[in-house]
Amino acid sequence: MKTILVTGGAGFIGSNFIPYFLDAHPDVDLINLDLLTYAGNLENLKDVTQNERYTFVKGDICDRKSVEGLFEKYDIKGVVHFAAESHVDNSIKNPGVFIETNVKGTFTLIDVAYKYWMEKPFLVKSGYSDCRFHHISTDEVYGTLGAAGLFSETTPYAPNSPYSASKAGSDMIVRSYHHTYGMQTVITNCSNNYGPKQHQEKLIPTVIRKALSGEIIPIYGDGKNVRDWLYVKDHCRGIDLVFHKGKVGEVYNIGGRNERNNNYIAHTICTLLDELSPKKNGSYLDQISYVEDRAGHDRRYAIDASKIEKELGWKANENFESGIKKTVKWYLKIFKNVSS
Repeated sequence: MKTILVTGGAGFIGSNFIPYFLDAHPDVDLINLDLLTYAGNLENLKDVTQNERYTFVKGDICDRKSVEGLFEKYDIKGVVHFAAESHVDNSIKNPGVFIETNVKGTFTLIDVAYKYWMEKPFLVKSGYSDCRFHHISTDEVYGTLGAAGLFSETTPYAPNSPYSASKAGSDMIVRSYHHTYGMQTVITNCSNNYGPKQHQEKLIPTVIRKALSGEIIPIYGDGKNVRDWLYVKDHCRGIDLVFHKGKVGEVYNIGGRNERNNNYIAHTICTLLDELSPKKNGSYLDQISYVEDRAGHDRRYAIDASKIEKELGWKANENFESGIKKTVKWYLKIFKNVSS
């Protein structure tokens, strides 16, 4: 039985990935290392808490001794690294935390893995030849696009926020451990994820929550900022493929080919809510309000996912319209349970 370390598994993407991965790979044990900051929620993992192949450990990826102890205790032979500070607004207010977690934490984690798996640069210890470090990153490291064009794996990095700068830094650290030490690393840069279990601060949960509570639905600026939206379970499949079959040292961009602007997102959600949970009077659309734009707000992101599609056969199963309907229905159940 092989043991894989997942970091940040109580967060949004990680808590979708862990149940998927346990089901897909019955020959694997998973250790979930999560500090349970504001974005981590063990309720997201209640379906796997009784699974004998799953172990939760509360801890910090920046704590080297704790990370070393996990590698020794569980004989870790693979890492899927989600743990990161990820909210752009928070990075503008408090950038130091993002540098600490995303840059220092990633360095600590991969350096421990290197010393546990390898004798020296390009010499793997006996029994550890298949160990792999998979770093989960973001398309925000590429900066912003104009009205046309797509981010590819060769797009130069041009991060514009403290968050994206910290993720760019962590990407470069992982890259360096492959080229300098010969570690088996892979990096995936994803577009905007959405779906069940997402933290309430993000755009889609915020629109749903504000709508149902009768509050103003805040949209930054003119609402024309465009993102490529990726349903979280499609992302989990992509991560699994890259972790097992991606070429060592390579980067794979994972995107849903679903470009939508914030106005479309808000209007689609409100229209769905009008259908699925109508108000007594009026439409949820009436609650939409435009607020001061975020500092340094990138105008457009969009990913060219051709590489993972052609090399690994991945393709998003959900378009935005099918995925957002599933997402709204999931949140409606959650909010009804909370209010009842």
